[in-house]
Amino acid sequence: MKGASTPAGESLLRPRVVLPFLAVALIWGSTWLVIKGGAGSVPPAWSVCYRFAVSALGTFVLAIGRRDSLRLDAQGWRLAAGIGLFHFTINYQFLYPAEQHLTSGLVAVLYALLMVPNALLAHVFLGQRVARGFWAGSAVALAGITLLVMNEVRVAPATTTPWLGIGMVTISILGASVANVIQASGAARSRPVLPILAWGMVIGTLADGLIALTLSGPPSFDRTWPYVSGVLYLSLVGSVITFPLYFQLLKDMGAGRAAYNGVLVPVVAMTLSTLFEGYRWTALAVAGSVLAMVGLVMALRARNPSR
Repeated sequence: MKGASTPAGESLLRPRVVLPFLAVALIWGSTWLVIKGGAGSVPPAWSVCYRFAVSALGTFVLAIGRRDSLRLDAQGWRLAAGIGLFHFTINYQFLYPAEQHLTSGLVAVLYALLMVPNALLAHVFLGQRVARGFWAGSAVALAGITLLVMNEVRVAPATTTPWLGIGMVTISILGASVANVIQASGAARSRPVLPILAWGMVIGTLADGLIALTLSGPPSFDRTWPYVSGVLYLSLVGSVITFPLYFQLLKDMGAGRAAYNGVLVPVVAMTLSTLFEGYRWTALAVAGSVLAMVGLVMALRARNPSR
């Protein structure tokens, strides 16, 4: 079934569709490694704060360039606060420290399961039906991820605690899922997205700063180019630039097809983890990766492509 905005199948091969699709996957797939690269030099809570302070500024500029009004009504402020606290605070305050205990590729694969709590919460709060095939595909993906986790625990360095990292990623995913359902609500969809995101980033940044002060003390910043470039890459390239690209994909491909980007992202992340982190592929890891990707595709194929 195709939505009104979804073009015919052959049109998906056009450069204006294929190139942004690949660009978004490559950028988002690389952000996991960049987060990992900045771990340790600055407390994670402050790194999250810096990232979204810059992202907020860039999103405001983008919204002004699109001539969106930056004024929000009371409902808009509630939406921005919900997205800011759940997505830009809870999500990332647990995600960043999790990468100190897990390889970046595995975190990306775990994060691909975001579609499961998304479906559950959308069913409960938005009344969206969930097909049986979605749960079957999710079960296959979960079995594959279980194998990947088993492999991670077996080969993890003694200085890391994989189960702590997995717990942190789980909380991070739940926070992101609540924010996604807020964004999918009728109130959010009836408003321009960029002003809500920009103000949400401001609210999230303020909350991140309070958490950082509480957990890590006064602000700490690494002035070396690797850290500064990492923050700028995550803020501008990983957030501000990819948002409009992905929004355009939603229009050109439809939400169902655009969601396959979430399958390609962990593939990119696992490849980069192999090249730059020395991820060790075992028979268990290969089997887990194949099962996870097959399950994700099965789950996505079962979803209503208009959502």
